[in-house]
Amino acid sequence: MDADTWTAKMVRRKAFQEAKVAAADGEKGLLMVHTGNGKGKTTAAMGLILRAVGHGWPVAVVQFVKGGRRSGELAALDRFADLVRIRVMGEGFTWETQDRARDTAAAEAAWAESRAMIAESRYRLVVLDELTIALRYGFLAVSEVVPILAGRRPELHVVVTGRHAPPELLAAADLITEMRAVRHPFQAGIKAQVGIEF
Repeated sequence: MDADTWTAKMVRRKAFQEAKVAAADGEKGLLMVHTGNGKGKTTAAMGLILRAVGHGWPVAVVQFVKGGRRSGELAALDRFADLVRIRVMGEGFTWETQDRARDTAAAEAAWAESRAMIAESRYRLVVLDELTIALRYGFLAVSEVVPILAGRRPELHVVVTGRHAPPELLAAADLITEMRAVRHPFQAGIKAQVGIEF
């Protein structure tokens, strides 16, 4: 493609993009879901937290399942304790606890904490990490959780992460990103590594 053709194409593209941006003048708190069987759901949510903190937003995080080990991103976010409140309320993955009653109790406690954070007007962003796992295993009722997320105050952004997001949650979401596994080093016998997986 020659330079003149390229420039003409970019002029058309710019006009198209500017028209779309001008037409999109609405603003509201979003319900965002990061799901799928690929790596990066929590990592993406942590990146969004960093962006929000960069703008001075107060943020709340509840981790539903994780809890067996301290992750690097949580250690980093401790440096922003004035803006970020973190509650790690899981006891590790379900195959580690092997106790359905204990997992259910932990999920119920995490959901109670989540509801309190959603109701607290100070937060601009609430991240509910691995909430979908609690829904998938029936530790929490989808019929109880989704209406609260959908009925949040208009300016609140909520991110839900985890595999197997239920259809009801997806139907209520404003933004859905599906992480798809193409290749993972674990398949080649490479263990989870500090700074990459946790």
